Amino acid sequence: MNLVTIKAFNACAVRESITVVRRVNVEDLTRPTPCSAWNLGELLAHMTAQHRGFAAAARADGGDLTHWKAEVPGPDAIGRYLVAAESVLAAFAEVSSEEQEFALPEFGAGAAFPAIRAIGFHFLDYVVHAWDVARALELPFAMDPDLLDAALPIARAVPVGAHRTQPGAAFAPSLPEPTDSDALTRILTHLGRSSSWGARGAGDGRG
Repeated sequence: MNLVTIKAFNACAVRESITVVRRVNVEDLTRPTPCSAWNLGELLAHMTAQHRGFAAAARADGGDLTHWKAEVPGPDAIGRYLVAAESVLAAFAEVSSEEQEFALPEFGAGAAFPAIRAIGFHFLDYVVHAWDVARALELPFAMDPDLLDAALPIARAVPVGAHRTQPGAAFAPSLPEPTDSDALTRILTHLGRSSSWGARGAGDGRG
């Protein structure tokens, strides 16, 4: 997958997240989500901070931790998310080299990745987070099959192991994959989310 393609897939995933976040009302912000540690307002705050951090990374300022700090969710959480989503799309549009370095301190002090991998990480996150928000709202969710097929190998590359059981782990341990499951289900189960999660149930998909 080349840089143009991964940027296009990422933009589609972010646009899907924008569509579903526009369905959120202020009274929805306390709803549970598949990310067990966060309600919907907290999840949106995380998603917003990630957009800001990746946008900063695309502009050679990702090492500044202030860009990655999630704000306390409030009535403006939805608007903040929409602004941050447009900002990261604009920042990624400026990236012209697959090897441009993105500083991503969430992976550890001094961690950096080439643009093509970093944007791939972001793409996968927003496939999954768009689903998270839709499930929190008890809405149906569908994405273009080509987009999901592109996200699946990125998800499969996320390492498994004991680190996923640690506090603060990005993903919960992988779940058993149902027979003949589709690409979305395979993505979700590898990342520790149950595709049958509902807002009235419990989830442990982590972040």
